[in-house]
This record gives sequence, C-alpha cells and structure tokens, in this order.
Amino acid sequence: MTKRIVCLHSHPDDAEIFAGGTLALLAGRGHTVIIATMTAGDCGSVEFDPQEIADIRRQEALRAAALIGAEYHWLGFKDLAIFDDDPSRRRVTAALRRFRPDIVLTSSPKDYHCDHEATAKLVTDACFGASAPNYLTQAFDQSPALPAIPHLYYVDPAEGTDRDGNVIAPQFLIDAGAVMETKRNMLAAHESQRAWLRKQHGMDDYILTMEEWTRSRGRLCGAEWAEGFRQYEGHAYPRSPLLQQLLAELVRMPV
Repeated sequence: MTKRIVCLHSHPDDAEIFAGGTLALLAGRGHTVIIATMTAGDCGSVEFDPQEIADIRRQEALRAAALIGAEYHWLGFKDLAIFDDDPSRRRVTAALRRFRPDIVLTSSPKDYHCDHEATAKLVTDACFGASAPNYLTQAFDQSPALPAIPHLYYVDPAEGTDRDGNVIAPQFLIDAGAVMETKRNMLAAHESQRAWLRKQHGMDDYILTMEEWTRSRGRLCGAEWAEGFRQYEGHAYPRSPLLQQLLAELVRMPV
C-alpha cells in the first residue's frame, strides 16, 4: 500500500540536502511525497530584498520537488522567526492535517541553526496534536484531525553534529547511491543559494559540500552515499519501523 510522506524542514534546500535521496527513492516507488518548508528563505541573499529572494526560492523549491513528482508547500513563517508558541504550533498542526501524512521527516532537535531546532520542536508536538480533534486549528485550515499520530523521523543535523560540535549519531541510514544524481539535480535547482552559502557559510560549492556530508554518512555504514535518520519513539508515537520497511533492502546500520 502506498504511503504519504511529508518532509517538513525549515528552509528551501534543507530537504534536498539532508533527505533528497530518500525522498527520491520513496517517490520512485509510488509513494506520495510532499516537501514543505517553514520559511521561504527570505534572509538567504546578499543580492535581493526579502520578498524578492522569497519569491525566487519558492520557485526553486517547486522545481526541485517536481524532479521527483513531489508537491512543495510553504507554511508562511519568516527566517529567524520560528518560535515554539501556541499560534505556531496550531499552524503547523493545521498543515499536517491538510497534508495527511503517514510518515513525517523533520529537522534534528539539535542543530547549528535556531530555525532547525524550533522546527523540530514544533513538528514533534504538532504530530501529537494533529490527531486530537479538540485541538482546534480552524483559524489556519479546516481539515479534520488525523486518524492517528504519524510516524516521526528526524533527519541528520548539518555535519552530523549539534551547534557545539557534539556528534549526533543516526539510528539507521538509507543507502542513497542509486539516486545521487537525482539528489544533486534537486539541490542544483536551488541555484540562488550558491552566492549566499559562499558568503554566510563559507561553502565554495554547496553541491560539493552536500556530497561530502552524504559520503560521511555512507562511511558510517559501508555505503558510498547515505542519509541518516532517527525515529522518534516517545510515548504515544508509533514505534513500528514504517520508513525502514518501505526501503527495507536499502536500510544500513552504523558500524
């Protein structure tokens, strides 16, 4: 049976960097894939004003998603303005009710960027609230509550560490070797970010940086290329390995 997978991260290009291969694999097997971002990347430029770069980046995200037949959606937040508060939690919950996911992938709760960490907290709590009918989100969307809490997974943080350099080890990895070219092409669609990442992050070539991160995950499990995940198994959240089952022959364990 096909499943609905939502990758809800902070900014356009995050999904492609950290989970683009896995999303391509799932889409290639007929599952419905939705890529969503909290923000439209309005601070990600030294050339354009916030509205201009946000418009550019939304179009880039649409093109990247289209390469695997996925949808793209923006939740309406601004860069550096994602906070764990009641209106934000209801807005994210409403989005999940609209998307109807079986599986949710989101950012690591510990990462270098405040938006990534806030997104992880909001999405984790929204997964719980999405199936509670009395948690009202009609101010944002009229979709009904989900029938159950979706399966929740965290993708790797940047460089596999928290903001202090402590290693965040993946629970399992997905061998992405068969779709690396697709992952490259998805990230290349975010062409406006080349200048920004060179200036702000010191990345001379953001695709080469993505490749090195993906290789580093592969080295953990004996694959050439891999992406790491951790399943959230808190009380009441599903603990069955649904994502692992969908890609069973490509699951690798850290060695």
